[in-house]
Amino acid sequence: MADLEGVKVAKNYHLDAPFANQEGFYVKGANALDWGMKKHMSNIFDAKSGNTVMFAFDHGYFMGSTAGLERLDLIIPKLIPNIDVLMGTRGALRSCVDPALIGGKGVALRATSGSSMLNDDLSHEVLAVDAAEACRMNADCLAIQTFVGADGQLSSLDNLSKAVNLGQQYSIPVMGVVAVGKQMERTDRFFKLATRIVAELGANIVKSYYCDNFEEVVAACPVPIVVAGGKKLPEDEAMTLAYRSIQGGARGLDMGRNIFQSNHPVEMSAAIRKIVHEGFTDKEAYEFYQDAIH
Repeated sequence: MADLEGVKVAKNYHLDAPFANQEGFYVKGANALDWGMKKHMSNIFDAKSGNTVMFAFDHGYFMGSTAGLERLDLIIPKLIPNIDVLMGTRGALRSCVDPALIGGKGVALRATSGSSMLNDDLSHEVLAVDAAEACRMNADCLAIQTFVGADGQLSSLDNLSKAVNLGQQYSIPVMGVVAVGKQMERTDRFFKLATRIVAELGANIVKSYYCDNFEEVVAACPVPIVVAGGKKLPEDEAMTLAYRSIQGGARGLDMGRNIFQSNHPVEMSAAIRKIVHEGFTDKEAYEFYQDAIH
């Protein structure tokens, strides 16, 4: 165990002070990146709102055929107008997504693998995509699963570090994805630890979860946080999650099940876009959604 003696508990996150190193480029923590990195980041984060709507459909890499994603070739084209970034595996992208259809949308390429729903412990993965393949896929970032506090912490952070090294060589940003194992608490204490570790190891974006005191989690993380949608929620609750995340300082949402398992995924994605880019409240977005489906 780490020696915690003398560690100061009370901390000041200076919530009233904006991030100090953002002049010159609008993405948090990206000022020192090279031109290629910034170009990729601008494909991910909208220049006007500074935010992003990601659509995660990479569940099949460990869950197999997932409800709502049985036919990627049918669901993805419907959603493309309402999203900014497609987050998927190279197999799904190559086989099911027409490159001409997505135009200038960003691509977050799932780059780790090795676990499946047949395993009790999902935390042991490998880095499965190299830089040359990422360039061939024209990926705007590599998505690396991390398991802070789990059995596979060391190997997952090694995967992240290797991906960051490759990304620096080829100007490809890395998104560190914070996983929460069965034994981990979904508290600001954990997320402050995990998101900061992932950012300090070089991730340019962190995908994490919303929690109490989320503003402090955001303030302590020197790169943008994108909030995961997580388990399927009723539509109004998913919009409240989205609204609170953006209000708390998240620079976007990466939603999967709360879009593709909705009874009306196109309208749901459009409503989430209203929150992320147009400043809608959750109530306004839900009214928009209700009007759209009737």
